[in-house]
Parts: sequence; C-alpha cells; structure tokens
Amino acid sequence: MPLSNRTTIALSVLATAAAIAAGCVDERIVFRDRELFTEPPTGAADFLGYTDEEDKLTVCGNCHVEKQSQWEKTVHASAWEDLQASGHASEACEACHTVNTNGNPATGLGGWTATKDTRYHDVQCESCHGAGMTHVENPKSGNVPLAAMVVDTALTKGCGECHTGTHHPFVEEWKQSAHAHVQSAAAGRAECEVCHVGEGVLQAWGIRTNYLEKDSLLNTPGASMPNVCGVCHDPHQKNFEGQLRFAVDAKTEELNLCMRCHNRRSNPDPSSSRGPHAPEGPTLLGEAGWFPPNFEYAPGTIVATHGSDQNPRLCATCHVGSYQVTDPATGAFVFQASGHLFEAIPCTNSQGVPTTGSCALTQRTFKSCAGTGCHTEVSARSAYITAEGRIELLSESLDNLIKKIPLTEFSTSDGRYTTGEGAKFNLALAAIPGSKFHNPFLIEALLAASIKQIKIDYGITAPPGLVLDNLLTRPAHN
Repeated sequence: MPLSNRTTIALSVLATAAAIAAGCVDERIVFRDRELFTEPPTGAADFLGYTDEEDKLTVCGNCHVEKQSQWEKTVHASAWEDLQASGHASEACEACHTVNTNGNPATGLGGWTATKDTRYHDVQCESCHGAGMTHVENPKSGNVPLAAMVVDTALTKGCGECHTGTHHPFVEEWKQSAHAHVQSAAAGRAECEVCHVGEGVLQAWGIRTNYLEKDSLLNTPGASMPNVCGVCHDPHQKNFEGQLRFAVDAKTEELNLCMRCHNRRSNPDPSSSRGPHAPEGPTLLGEAGWFPPNFEYAPGTIVATHGSDQNPRLCATCHVGSYQVTDPATGAFVFQASGHLFEAIPCTNSQGVPTTGSCALTQRTFKSCAGTGCHTEVSARSAYITAEGRIELLSESLDNLIKKIPLTEFSTSDGRYTTGEGAKFNLALAAIPGSKFHNPFLIEALLAASIKQIKIDYGITAPPGLVLDNLLTRPAHN
C-alpha cells in the first residue's frame, strides 16, 4: 500500500496464536495504517509537536527513531514539567519551554505561543529545526528543516534566544569569551582550524552533522564559524554532563572536552624553536615541560590539587563556575553567572558581575574557587598571591641565567636539544597564563631543576639565597 501524507507503516510486528478446534493458526499483523499526526490547530504555523505527549513521542520521532530515543534523555524533553515544578512558572517563561518560533528560523507566533495546545509542551525537535509540516508531507532532502548552528549576534535566534538573560546568561557571557571569535591567523590553516574554527573542530572530532549554515561556510572563502554552543554541546543527546560531547572529568587528553584542544606543544620539539602553546591540560596533569637530567619526578607524578581526585571536574570547576551575584547592601539578586566567560578569576564590574578584560587583582572574583569546598574566596586569593610570588622569583632568576648562556646553545639545526633550550621552554611554560595556578608544584620544580642543570652544564650559578632543594625533594601531590 502506498504511504500517504497521513499514514505510515507500523514500526512493530505483533505475533499471536489462537487455539481453535481444528488446530493452531498464526496471525501476524505486518503493517497497519494509522494517522501519523492529528492536524495542527489553526495558527500553529505548521509546527507539529507531539504525536503522543504522554509518551513524549514527537511527530519527527516517528521516523527519526534514534534521535527520538536520544532526545528523550535530555532536559529539553522535560522542559515544561521542570518549569511547573520550579516554583517560578509564569507565562513569560513558557516560550522557552515549548515548541514555537523561539530558537529557529521562524518568526511571529506559532506552536504553543499561538495555540496553547499541550502537544507543544517541552523543547522538541522543531524548537531548533523549525516547523516540520512541509517535510512530513513530502519527505525529501531538499526540504529538511535544518537547525542553525551559528549563534546570532543579536541574540534573536538559535540557542541564544532562550539561553540568555540575567538568570541564564550563557550566550551573553560566551560572546565575551575567546571561544566566540575566530583568530584571523588560524583561519585557513588546517593545523589551527582543528581547535580555533567551529567547523574544523567538529570535523576533527568526527562529527558529521548537518546544519543551516554549513554549505555557506564551505562555499564562502574565508568564512569561518567560531566555537559556538553546538561545538561543545550535543543538541540531540545527553552522554555527559550538560549534554557535552566529551566528559569534563576524564583525566586524559583524548577524552577530556577541554584538553582535546588545550594540549598543544606541552613538551619541547627539538626541531622547532617555538615554545609551548595551549599546554593547560598536560600542565594540570603534571605532564608538561622539559624534564632536566636532574629532575627527580616522572611525568604525571607532580599533580596539584586542581588536577587530583579532590577536583573531579578538573578545568570546568574553575573555568565554568556557576554562582549567584547579589547586591552586598540588600542581598537582592543581581546576576546568575553561568561560567561561559571561561575565566577562572574574572574581573567584575561595579555590581560584581563578571566581565572579561584586564583589571587589578582586587577587582577579580574568586567565587569559582570557593564553590568546591577546598577554598574560601580569601584563602584562594592568598594562595594565588603566594604561588605567583614564588614562581615569578624563580622565573626571574632563570631568565637571568639563560641570558648568560652562549647563543650557540640555541639552535634547531644542530641535531641536539640543549639545557639552554630546555630551560627556555620551561621559562615560557611558566609564563603561559594560568600555568602558575594549574600546577604550581610542577612549575616550581621544573624551574628549580632548570636552574640546577644550568649550573651543572654551564657553570652559571643562581644568586645566593635562592632555595631550590626543597622544591625538588618534597612529596608529590596527588
């Protein structure tokens, strides 16, 4: 039987046996015509919503069975119920907890906002992909409603239409971060695009998803997409916290979401004079740096608390810290930071709201550090100042020693890697923003070992009074 626009072949086969006087006869239903969906209400703007709200079966899910089963495990599938249970339900919130023109290319009213029909409860497929009527009536590749991947800069479409505002400012904060910008030097360079360009990251991670802007990006020279929400977050399924594509608690560069990119040039390359670049993951795990002959620890044995089991979320604990900002005088709510600035200790404005940019240490907030139970804001600030002072003293001493090493010791064409080159690498590692705090014990030990090796190999000694031995003999911190 031909498949009409209101019927579909049943997905299950029922086998029954009936005993009758003459014997047993097998009766098998091999297909059954049924309505694929009921006609949408007037004004729905071709949004279809649920086939069965109780079982959370979307009209799209009748065919896209795999995506349907994955979506059911996400918080989007319980968006309406969660809103009602929040104690803060209001009509103003409903558009972001239902199917309508929010988050997709459609405009005006449609779905829930036009009809108040319960079939549009929850954030379903059409919330991102747009109305599905045209595709369902005549399914073909040319009319597939594609979701937008790029976050609109005016916060009018895509993820930004709902994930915004003082209570959940994901996109406002993201727009201020480095993830929201494509570095001109990275675009067009394959080795850089795997981390700096959104479509490059997706390709490097083996994600072959289709989206509204894909053809335009591929066919427009110089066009590039930044690392938008859908690069790190999987819109369709929840395999990890926050629907992330990889875990944040994994202690390997291959499986940790952040470390898949923040792991470049963490160890010296004898054929290159380029220093470390994005070595944050290996630094945290105690694996970064040049290990001098006198270095007493094997890679990975010096792990500061930030990289230990005491901090299971690793990078995300500090760099994606969520906390509430209140008015210090009245205690009234001001802002709910989402952590999507990706700054561990961001600057704050006059209201205490986190921002990007440069500022004095007194203008930075340590609330993310205080959220783990390991620190208070005061103790975290104190630890920061202490680590910075100790490492800057060692760095200054090492820098002065390196300047005294003969220039012939710095060459990438002589087939050897010298103590001078290794010490210079460790000095550069210590200067990478955040290194002093990602793993202060490792950085201190590398600097101290470099200073000692320079004395051994070149006879150049550090200033009197610089204590090094305790940095090389204390127990590892795991």
